[in-house]
Amino acid sequence: LDHLFDSNAEWAHRKTVNDPGFFKRMSEQQSPRYVWIGCSDSRITANDVLGLDPGEVFVHRNIANIVHTSDLNILSVLEFAIEHLQVEHVIVCGHYGCSGIARALSHERGAMLDHWLQPLTMLYRKHRKTLDAFEDMRVRINRMCEINVEMQVRRVAAMPIVEKAWARGQKLD
Repeated sequence: LDHLFDSNAEWAHRKTVNDPGFFKRMSEQQSPRYVWIGCSDSRITANDVLGLDPGEVFVHRNIANIVHTSDLNILSVLEFAIEHLQVEHVIVCGHYGCSGIARALSHERGAMLDHWLQPLTMLYRKHRKTLDAFEDMRVRINRMCEINVEMQVRRVAAMPIVEKAWARGQKLD
């Protein structure tokens, strides 16, 4: 892992040369307007997708951007983002070609991963007739990615922390 430490040192040096106040600014305040719920996919970050600098988006990632209403991690992230950071926007972002979605549509079953993906497996069963009409598996998976984002947005909107923010008039969408 030495190469990662070296890369980090080089990155920090470049940041300091290009923007001498960068680290001081980052350490003083975190005031993002957005909380991002996205997939753990390693190919791209929320900041890259949104074109935002560090500190401008509060990020939660998991396989297939699932909002489990019993997941203490996502509940804590949303509570902190809404109550303490006063974010104004909750973004649920999926992506086409998601491997988590593909797994939920497959017949393979294991332990933890498939427990995590169970809401998607059930969603697929609910929409199976419509989805299976797509002969091309990529099209089927991509449509399921869209349906998944819709379901996760509904789950976020039904969370007590979100309902409480709306009830007190907090700007949150």
